[in-house]
Amino acid sequence: MTDSLWYQDTVFYELYLRAYKDSNGSGSGDFRGAIEKLDHIQSLGVDCIWILPHYPSPLKDDGYDVADYYGIHPDYGSLDDFRAFLAAAHQRGLKVVIDLVMNHTSDQHPWFQAARQDRHSPYRDYYVWSDTGREYAGARIIFLDYESANWTYDEVAGQYFWHRFYSSQPDLNYDNPAVHEEMFNIIRFWLDMGIDGFRADAVPYLYEREDTNCENLPPTHAFLRKVRRMMDEEYPGRVLIAEANQWPQDLLPYFGADGDEFHMCFHFPIMPRLYMAIRRGNKQSILDILAATPDIPAGAQWLTFLRNHDELTLEMVTPDEREWMWQQYAPDPAMRSNLGIRRRLAPLIDNHKGKWLILNSILMSLIGTPIVYYGDEIGMGDNIALPDRHGCRTPMQWDDSPNGGFSPAGATYFPVNADAEYGYQRVNVAAQEDDPNSYLNATRFLLRVRRQHPELRQGQLIMLGNDDPAVFGYWRVLGDRRTLCLYNLSAEAASFSLDLRHYVGQQLVDLLHQGQTWRIAEWPIVIRLRPYASHWLHVRSET
Repeated sequence: MTDSLWYQDTVFYELYLRAYKDSNGSGSGDFRGAIEKLDHIQSLGVDCIWILPHYPSPLKDDGYDVADYYGIHPDYGSLDDFRAFLAAAHQRGLKVVIDLVMNHTSDQHPWFQAARQDRHSPYRDYYVWSDTGREYAGARIIFLDYESANWTYDEVAGQYFWHRFYSSQPDLNYDNPAVHEEMFNIIRFWLDMGIDGFRADAVPYLYEREDTNCENLPPTHAFLRKVRRMMDEEYPGRVLIAEANQWPQDLLPYFGADGDEFHMCFHFPIMPRLYMAIRRGNKQSILDILAATPDIPAGAQWLTFLRNHDELTLEMVTPDEREWMWQQYAPDPAMRSNLGIRRRLAPLIDNHKGKWLILNSILMSLIGTPIVYYGDEIGMGDNIALPDRHGCRTPMQWDDSPNGGFSPAGATYFPVNADAEYGYQRVNVAAQEDDPNSYLNATRFLLRVRRQHPELRQGQLIMLGNDDPAVFGYWRVLGDRRTLCLYNLSAEAASFSLDLRHYVGQQLVDLLHQGQTWRIAEWPIVIRLRPYASHWLHVRSET
């Protein structure tokens, strides 16, 4: 693994700056506060921090409505604070990736303000306008709960403007070469500062064409290849990540036919199928999506996750499966948003440690590079009383002091979770530090074992055939290293026979349960699995 391919063999930590640590009593997290907590991030065993948008913004969409691509939101600090954070992360061996919001700006961005006030302004053509608001009727509405159309009439401009997300986020016009140059200048600005790459937001929607759904269009890919080519030539070793909520086969073009577009793409559809499998006690949904996942170019990689800052998306399931998921995981309509579920990991699985270990063990050993969402390492809960996706974006819980140690302010940007089960008085980093059975130490343990066994990160994936629908297993094989990842997805005990005739005389070592070792003296071996059991069984020579 060369250093330029570092992203293939790492673990990401998704950092919501606003929620992490308040250093100055403003009630909002900031870069100086995040510097104070870098040792915690490093202690987990992750390798790269992905920062959610940090730009000046009205925060109508938590920073994805950018008002200035070259600055820092004043709540978060200054450019000097960002540079200090970047240096402190790099000193700890942590890489830093930031969000690049390509598709749209805030309606408060100076470009849009100039565009709406003067039809002859050069910035008018930075956005997409219409006299009728009837064009591109084939494009779906993404935020179904909040928007009724993709066009919004602007009284000042006297025209409709195009937006794929909130009406406060007008889409940029990539048919205008000046927009290309603006985006290239923005990219160079942050790469010159020393960041390690970008997570490019909402990339399928850059261009619009009649008689299409305005997604994944050829000119979109042509522009993105230009971005990749510039980065490879001018900033080798930096990573470009595509956030595109699409089926795996539809994501293949985003890697590029020759691996010349994105280094990484998020694998969205695998996430809901993990939750399906563990609630049904049946692995088939995972097997189906893995079978539908194509091979990707050399040098490319998937990004996988259990939860993130958005809703648990159910776009990539059937309508019947979506309804079933809502009934199982979001019985209260307040838990739902758009076509998804706005809940955190621990509440989704009823705070069940066995299910938590299965899901995280699969995440850390299956295909792709895994992401840990801030707070999930301690089993934080959510607050569904908050609107939109904000219920999963509450302040980090550091200890049991007021505001969970997040802030000395009298009031924080959102309240710290204080409910009976997930409140900061019980669920916090300090309380879990010395508890060997805590989520925090389980996270560290999984990541440490993953780091020690390269086959779990780089090995070939070979599915384990068996007839029990609840028993899910696969080998990870790298050279002469072999580990069998084995799970019981149900609440019932299970057993099955495992043919290990080729390894008679060697040992089977359970990496997840220290001290459990078997000498392979005969075959088949009967493996007995407790309810919701997780095992990483490593074949090791007795010598």
